[in-house]
Amino acid sequence: MNHSLFTSRLDRLRHHGANGAISDIKHGIERESLRVDMTGQLSQTPHPTALGSALKHNFITTDYSESLLELITEPQREISGVLERLSDIHKFTHGKLPNELLWPSSMPCSIDRDDDINIAQYGTSNLGRMKTLYRQGLKHRYGSMMQVIAGIHYNFSLPKSFWKVVLDDESVTQSVISQKYFDLIRNYQRMNWMIPYLFGASPAVDQAFLQDKPTHFDFKRVGQHTLYLPYATSLRMSDLGYTNDAQSSLRICYNTLDDYVSTVRAAIKTPAPEYQVFDACEGERRRQLNANVLQIENELYSSIRPKQPTQLLEKPTDALESRGVEYVEVRALDLQPDSEIGITSEQCHFLDAFLVYCALEESPAYEPQEYNEVENNMKAVVEAGRDPSLLLVQLGKQRKLSEWATEILQNVDAVAAVMDELSGGNAYRKATELQQAKVNNVELTPSARIVKQLVDQQQDLSAMSLAQAIEQKRIHAGNPFVHYSEAIFEQENLDSHAKQRAQEDADTVTFERFLTDYFDTE
Repeated sequence: MNHSLFTSRLDRLRHHGANGAISDIKHGIERESLRVDMTGQLSQTPHPTALGSALKHNFITTDYSESLLELITEPQREISGVLERLSDIHKFTHGKLPNELLWPSSMPCSIDRDDDINIAQYGTSNLGRMKTLYRQGLKHRYGSMMQVIAGIHYNFSLPKSFWKVVLDDESVTQSVISQKYFDLIRNYQRMNWMIPYLFGASPAVDQAFLQDKPTHFDFKRVGQHTLYLPYATSLRMSDLGYTNDAQSSLRICYNTLDDYVSTVRAAIKTPAPEYQVFDACEGERRRQLNANVLQIENELYSSIRPKQPTQLLEKPTDALESRGVEYVEVRALDLQPDSEIGITSEQCHFLDAFLVYCALEESPAYEPQEYNEVENNMKAVVEAGRDPSLLLVQLGKQRKLSEWATEILQNVDAVAAVMDELSGGNAYRKATELQQAKVNNVELTPSARIVKQLVDQQQDLSAMSLAQAIEQKRIHAGNPFVHYSEAIFEQENLDSHAKQRAQEDADTVTFERFLTDYFDTE
């Protein structure tokens, strides 16, 4: 890479970035979490009416299964503001779950049968039925256990003032900004193995999760029901988590927005023979939206996505094509089990500095070999990232993880210093220094600390997680609301139910016609 380009952009940011280039960065967080009963068993109750409509609520919805909550913040400039709002949403949610807890781990509680996992329901509107049918398709394709894995999505948006400064262009256009977001995305993907190493927190699973299926993993046992890999960082991101064999042959191209849109649309239209077996039924007995590699664009699994807010029934690629990239969604984040909101301020400050570095550094178009390198490096780190002998590959050359990580963190630290200078604090450099400490001493990583606790105490993952869940419910009960209030959430509940009824009343065509119209629209 042309490191002088990074240096010159960083200098421009240092000297001209005081007017919003850093302070106007926006953040949003989506936190998933399973509802469980007070003994740590998966909740069998429907999504509580007291939490509003999962179809239309702005802050509280469900993801794949009926018991998998998703708590969503509005975009905020201040990291403290977004975390406080996330805490407020947690407080309200806990208050409406008197006999339930939020599971703090990415990997689920002990679940004996697929039938215990209920697909998320969104009402009788065509839109709601489509969302449920999509999840039905996921169940058939990947199994129900995939629908109870939880994570964090970190949404990150750079202001136009940032691009004007670093590109030295006062008239920078949206098309240029979109291209620079794709440059950021490619750099992130090249280095995305850093994320599970630094923040991976799912090195262990309950043995029931495997459902007695054969696996190539050489698991160790601890407690009565827990399996772990000695050097794993994030089994959630491994072959045990969300994988799609049919997607392995896809080459979604991130070189330009047009490349990305065209390759994603092609995947949606590409038949997958292995999924045609689920396509024999129609009408009420449908088992998936279609038999293609991707039912819809959301089925594309990636560690980071380009995003543009969509209008009702607008496809994500249509939104990107029409209005460009507004933000990126970082998706390779495990829940941090020892945080009552699943993510920490330190993590957010580091992610900001890391993503700004990805935006400043030169980002060549992908070489063909890089696709496999990116995939293989991530696979190696999630399965054995703490192995001191682990080697990664960069442009055909093997590299020790610690050496490569230190090189990256030196550059991130340079960015963090400028961000601290512009924001008047030390939070960014402090966060980066904490990550370097994890590289220097692997025992400081979340995955290592979890394995140590399990082994030292001969404890099951389920018992450890249950104790954390109980304590976190207690913490939220004692926390005051900071930005929201009980009344604000109650009004949102009422509004969301009303919006769902209006959506259901507005339908004028059959569900089959609705789906035909949706997929025929380009």
